[in-house]
Amino acid sequence: MTRSRLALRSAVALIAALAPLAVAPAAPAAPAPAPVSATTAPAAGAAAPLAVSDPGFEAGGTGWEFTSGTGTATNQPHAGSRLAYLDEGDGMKVSQTVTATGRGRYVVSAWIATGGTGGRYALRVNGAPAAALDLPAAASYRRHTLGPVTLVPGDRLEIAFESGRGWVNADDVMVSPAAAAPRVTSSDPELTTMFDWAARKANSWVHLPGTEGPLNADERQTGGDGTGVYAPSYWAGYANRSGYYSRDMAHQLAGAGALGLHAENKAMLRAFAASATAEHAYYPVWALNFDNRTYLSIDYRRPDLFVREVPAVFELVQKAEEAYRWTGDRSYLDDPALWDFYRHATEEFVTLHDGRKDNGRRVKVAEGTGKGIFQGVASYNEQSDEPLAEAGDAIGSQYQAYLAMSALARAKGDGRLAADFARRARELKRYFNSEWSGAGSGADMVRGYTTEGQPLTGWGKENSWFMPMKGIVAPGARREAYLDYIDAQAEGAGRPDNIEALTYLPDTFFANGRPGTAWKWMRHVYAEKDVQHVNTRQGTNGDYPEVSFTLVGQTVRGLLGVTPDAPARTLTTRSALPTGMAWLGIEDLRIGDSAFALRHDGTRRSTLTHTTGSAPYTWRARFPGAHRTVLVDGVARPARVEVLDGVTTTTVRVKVAPGRTVTAELR
Repeated sequence: MTRSRLALRSAVALIAALAPLAVAPAAPAAPAPAPVSATTAPAAGAAAPLAVSDPGFEAGGTGWEFTSGTGTATNQPHAGSRLAYLDEGDGMKVSQTVTATGRGRYVVSAWIATGGTGGRYALRVNGAPAAALDLPAAASYRRHTLGPVTLVPGDRLEIAFESGRGWVNADDVMVSPAAAAPRVTSSDPELTTMFDWAARKANSWVHLPGTEGPLNADERQTGGDGTGVYAPSYWAGYANRSGYYSRDMAHQLAGAGALGLHAENKAMLRAFAASATAEHAYYPVWALNFDNRTYLSIDYRRPDLFVREVPAVFELVQKAEEAYRWTGDRSYLDDPALWDFYRHATEEFVTLHDGRKDNGRRVKVAEGTGKGIFQGVASYNEQSDEPLAEAGDAIGSQYQAYLAMSALARAKGDGRLAADFARRARELKRYFNSEWSGAGSGADMVRGYTTEGQPLTGWGKENSWFMPMKGIVAPGARREAYLDYIDAQAEGAGRPDNIEALTYLPDTFFANGRPGTAWKWMRHVYAEKDVQHVNTRQGTNGDYPEVSFTLVGQTVRGLLGVTPDAPARTLTTRSALPTGMAWLGIEDLRIGDSAFALRHDGTRRSTLTHTTGSAPYTWRARFPGAHRTVLVDGVARPARVEVLDGVTTTTVRVKVAPGRTVTAELR
């Protein structure tokens, strides 16, 4: 076959270049089941409302139809051991028609490689064209998504791969529920295009609960070691592994919240929380399979030998509080598995993992072992060989976990506990700025300590940029110099090789009042989406899930400055539009049981529509600078001037009932 030789060469190149993120010496996997709430897990054996037979062609194409010149082969699968192929030439097709058993909107994704142009990937509903893509020439697999398509029970959906001027390989078809995503418009067409791509791409990583798929699939055992029924979840980590990672999931949660993936966020957070047992020294496991129960075997060997990194423990607490603000779901406060995790993470975990460095009597700082990721490391920077005991990303994340614990305790009605954690956060920040981070600025700021107690300065990637991103660095000239240093290093020789590391930079600069720099890095990440990822098995940079999810979150939380608080029925906004972006708007942004439309015109005028909802929301419209009044629908209203983390801000509060539109602007 003309397809085979080139495909085989590509397969050899893929295998040779493969560099796993976290692999221990071979040992029998020992996944331990973690209980999942009945409210988030599908019933045992429940079928998905739109089920594709043999989506990875592992059963030889059962359920698929093959014309002459097509079939299944073993020479270059994306995962598992088989793929579907079409030889070059006209008139060949591999297709499957499935019947919907429920009503819904769906997107359909597939990994496709081609030896030339002219191929086609198409969806048809009841015989009529619904979506199609002319395939580019790309010998390495790329993940292509079609839809959304809306189906009702009895509709017949055809998924088809059609031949062209080169061979076509297809593998790993996936159906995702198409959540109602917000829509963005802007004076800058690049942002509109970016958000549309990111929202669609992020949604394509969401699993349809009840789908059966492989467990423990990775680059060593591409087909996994069995199958399971997938629970509410989305991909967060390498696309060739059958699970999601705590670090990735934490960073993707804001984008998932903006896309309305609340069931998935809660189910995944709870699965991590349930794994943080005393046997694990209150570390959550590093990765779980999509069944939300079993630990991903490539990262888990036994209770004392699994990948664990200190910042993730604290980030999960912070992100649970954030998810609570998106939804108002009281189970974030009342579910014993979640609440126990918050308490253990911010108390016993810190005590158990503090002892190498003396931080005084009033402050405890969680530490790593200084060894390897399977023994517990202090930093997310896995590229470093520094024997870190304490790291900037860990202490910054611990600070945010204390703030989150205070807010969660206050929401639960425990004022004493809330005050205690607020005090711990203040003391940790004071200690960081007065002692821990040293007296230096820029490259001379301390960003970690070795197991021998030696301070480390210079560029530490994650343990550098997490410090200002998490808000632990006090405002002032020192913080500004460090932000300049981070920007320069990330653009220079210290730039990380992996795109997922760069996705943190917009968050860092948005959090510190530099929207122009944040937007620069968003554009850079988006511009790199079609470049091959450093892990060639992963596909392109855009096929790393963190890229799309974070661009969604950075548009909503960053550029639009949206801070939701569904439990308090409050929405805070502040424009962070960079120079040159005249306006930015979003529609169908869902918070709690309400939907909103928001538009910023520059940084001096904002308009909010409470599209639907059951009760009014309080809108806290924020603007830069000090102003005694703000015009609300043309009428001057008293405003409050605050200094928030060193930035002077003016806020006006307005009740916005469902169906009402309000405009707030500076004179």
